[in-house]
Amino acid sequence: MSIYHNLFELPGGKRGNYFYMHTNGSAMTIPVTDDGKILLVKQYRYLTDNASIEIPCGGIKDGQNDTDAARAELIEETGYDCRKLKKVGKFVSYNGLSDEYCTVFVAKLLHRVGAKPDETEQIEVMSATPEEINTWIRKGKIVDGMSIA
Repeated sequence: MSIYHNLFELPGGKRGNYFYMHTNGSAMTIPVTDDGKILLVKQYRYLTDNASIEIPCGGIKDGQNDTDAARAELIEETGYDCRKLKKVGKFVSYNGLSDEYCTVFVAKLLHRVGAKPDETEQIEVMSATPEEINTWIRKGKIVDGMSIA
């Protein structure tokens, strides 16, 4: 990740400063179990000082493509791998703050391989139906913007 400062000029001649963050992008994986539930991760987030329920997601490392990152984050955060991984779209993660795109995948035919969290991550794996997830969003139990998107 890098922080940049650009001077810019609008078509009307007005000038300004723009600060933004550049990343390699991120990959989000929606893991769907054989019974139609979605695996979520609950992890502590330092900046908000709260546990956050999220869809597995992480940054694309140097030399990695979005598909490799999606699979790596799935394994790292949930302990599951998949036999089917399908790219379903992408979105701008932090419009106005970053040039990052997040590529979204759906993972099916899951099988347990064992979690490999980063040493600073304490992750609890959860599962819920899409209806339960929608209820949690409405009630403020899920507040992570990328997961809600």
